[in-house]
This record gives sequence, C-alpha cells and structure tokens, in this order.
Amino acid sequence: MPEVVPFAKGAEEHVLLPGMANRHGLIAGATGTGKTVTLRVIAERFSAQGVPVFLSDIKGDLSGMGQPGVANPKIDQRVKDLGIEAVPFAGFPVEFWDVLGEQGHPVRATVSDMGPLLLGRLLGLNEVQGGVLSLVFKIADDQGLLLLDLKDLRAMLSFAAENASQFQTSYGNVSAASVGAIQRGLLALEQQGGDKLFGEPALDLDDLMQTGAGGKGVINVLAADKLVQSPNVYATFLLWLMSELFERLPEVGDPEKPKIAFFFDEAHLLFDDAPKFLRDKIEQVVRLIRSKGVGVYFVTQNPLDVPETVLGQLGNRVQHALRSFTPRDQKAVKTAAETFRANPKLNTAEVITQLGVGEALVSLLDARGAPTLVDRAVIFPPASRLEPLTPGEREAAIKGSAIYGHYERAIDRESAFEFLKVRNAPAASGGQAGAPPPSGAAVPEGKREKPSEFEKMITSVGTSVLRAAGSQMGRTLVRGILGSIFGGALGKTSARRRSRRY
Repeated sequence: MPEVVPFAKGAEEHVLLPGMANRHGLIAGATGTGKTVTLRVIAERFSAQGVPVFLSDIKGDLSGMGQPGVANPKIDQRVKDLGIEAVPFAGFPVEFWDVLGEQGHPVRATVSDMGPLLLGRLLGLNEVQGGVLSLVFKIADDQGLLLLDLKDLRAMLSFAAENASQFQTSYGNVSAASVGAIQRGLLALEQQGGDKLFGEPALDLDDLMQTGAGGKGVINVLAADKLVQSPNVYATFLLWLMSELFERLPEVGDPEKPKIAFFFDEAHLLFDDAPKFLRDKIEQVVRLIRSKGVGVYFVTQNPLDVPETVLGQLGNRVQHALRSFTPRDQKAVKTAAETFRANPKLNTAEVITQLGVGEALVSLLDARGAPTLVDRAVIFPPASRLEPLTPGEREAAIKGSAIYGHYERAIDRESAFEFLKVRNAPAASGGQAGAPPPSGAAVPEGKREKPSEFEKMITSVGTSVLRAAGSQMGRTLVRGILGSIFGGALGKTSARRRSRRY
C-alpha cells in the first residue's frame, strides 16, 4: 500500500487512516471557506492509496484532477504556512460521467433498477400516488414486462389504467387520478432532462471501481453543474447509486482500505423534503454500508443539514468556518462544536467562527477507532491542477478512456413499450385486443379458446427475456429499492451480476 500522506497540519499532522476511512466523514463549512479544496485533497489521498473515488463536480472546477498542478502565489503561501518544502504535483486517473451525456460518459439506470420508492420521490408523489406506482411495478413484474426507460413506464401506466377493472381484485384500485398525476410528473421530469437518466446500457458499478497507472484509484467525476439545477434528479441519482453499491457489494467487515469512497456534495439535497421513512432508510444504509467497504463523505455548508442519526455515523470530521449571524447559525456553531472530542487547549465554538480560508477544525479516527482531539489545522494544497480542463482537453480525456463508446451507444431493446404496442395493434385495426384475465382466475380446460393476443404477447415477452438473458448483452433486470434493507416490503431483491461488455 502506498505511503499514507497527511492532508492537514496543525499541532500535529493529520492522516486519514485507510483502515478507518470506511467509517464515513463530514466536510462542512460556509461558502468560500475551502470545502472543495479539502474534498479534492482527500480524494487525491484516496486515489494515491489505490482507492477509487466517486464525487460530484458541482461548480465545474474539479476536472483538472487528471493533470499535475503548478505553483502559484496562493500555493506558495500555503506551503510557507505549513512549513513544508514543496507540493509533489501530480495528476490522477480520472473518468468523466454526465447524466445529461454532455460532459462525460452517459450514466443511466433502468426504471426497474430505480424502483417505485425512489422514482416516487423523484416525481414528488404523495402516499396514495406512490402506492399506485408500486402497484403498476408489481403488475409489470407479474406480466413479465421489462421497464427500461420512461416510455416503458408511460405505456405500463396506460395499460394498467385501461384494464383497471381486471386488476382491481388481485392488486387493488388503479386510480385514474393517480395515474394522471404520475404521468404529469413524468412529463415534468422529461422537461428537466431527467428522462436521460433512464435507459440502457445501465451503469456497471465495476466501471466505478477501477485502478489506473501506478495502482492509483480512478477518480470518477460526475458533471453536476447543470444537473444540480434539478435537485430532485441529482439527489435521487446519488441515493440510487449509494443503494446500488450497498446491494451489489458483499460483506467485507473492516477492510484494510475502502473499496470506494463516495462523496455526496450538497448533502442537504438528499434530506430536503424526504419523508421520515426514507430518512430512516438512508440512515440504515449509511450505517450498514460501512461493512461493504464503502466510505461515504457528506459535503455541506451546515452540519445541521444532516440529520442527527446520520451525523452520528460520521467519524472523520473536517469543519471549516461557520458564520454566526442568525439564531440558526448560532445553533449550528454550537452543534458543530459539541460533536468534536473536546480539546482543553481549544475553545472550539469560538474558533469555528474565526477560521480563515483553508483552515479547519479536524478530528479523525485513530487506529483504535476513537476520535482524536479536535485540532485547528491548515489543509495541504492539492497536487493536481486547480484550473478546470478546457472543452478540448475534456473531450480528449473522454475519448481516450478505455470505456469510451460503450455508454455512448444507447440501446433500445424490446421491452414493455414495444410489447404493449403489439397488443394494442388489433384494436387499432378494428380487431379485439386481448385483455389479461384477473390474476389467479382459473379457466376450465374444456372452455379454453385459442390464445388471446395478450397471451401471445406474454409468450413473446418470455421468449425475448430468455433470449436477452442468454446473450452477452443480457442482464438481469430487478428492482432495487435501497438494497435488501426493504426485504419483502415491495418485492425481494436478487443478486445482480452484470457481464462485462467490452
């Protein structure tokens, strides 16, 4: 393992121990106090230790991490303040991703993978509407219809509404008003560009957990300067990604170093307007994902943005300056001060308001898992280039990637939309479109007529699914609902095994 390098220096040098890095962390502070530089420096340390990183580039200024940095007056002053000789400038292996497909490899999930819970949150559905959405997902599962993109979901919603009387006995009431609300939510989502999140090829998590030259962990940079303008899409995508990591990765206990470090910038968006049951599940995921070898680091302006149940799981803390102008600000300062292990030589609450740019209060977990005494420290300068890449440099980096061309080619294979279109074809030409029998309804053997169009469609679906599953492009499509934490609440999850497609 590469040498562990400090990222901050105060009364002593502060090192984030690889064996404690999966105990999660918090980087907090007011705007302009140096949070982004701290995120960058810690990500560099992880990469140097062979740990892959996933982070969001909210302001568009992290793309230069693939290039070595250069000296400038601010860095020279920081070097002087720290009393070190020089910064060992270096670049790190970087992959660029973008939900919108403009500044990186397109990143997608299938509608089935996203599941009704997260999709309902994305669409802003109430409890009744969310229940109807879950019901529609269940019908799709039972009928063997694949939900890959939004047109599949739209078609499935229409199908369920048109055959509501057939499904009522076995599934419950499919309210036309709720279906209409969901359809309107999908339209609004498409207008925000959220439809680009759904489809195939879906993101393969293995592509996020790679190492590059010299054994350095790949830093996966999500272009989020435009995405964050749709905060629901941004927060739901990152929550989905975190839950996928939880569900996909096996238990490893306490590894020597994390399998991946996951940075959640603008963390307050994850919890804003989230119902209590979802907050509870997020807290469970954060608590349990540690044993999967994943370190989660929340980056936010105010520690009060993170619920106490989650805040209590964050063992590694870097607190930049907070301003105390309002009663809420004063409460935030007090809360932040009380969460640190007290240092008798430091008035924590007072120092928080006095920190300069690039300074922070630091408390990390030691080798025994105990928090160190809080210390006032200066963050080391980053080794990578501070200036973002030019459009030409970014394009060259994307096209030079080993995975370039795979995600860029969208796939639209046969799924619910196509099969439901076939089913409706007889009705459009004046024929009789077959409607599904109520679930569990027995048909006497002597009275069974020739297969209906619906039955033919289901047979065709099964054949297509088997054909897709047996091909190299095949992939088991299951619904991910915050991993196996939900157990059988809305359907059991299955192990996902995605084939490499190169």
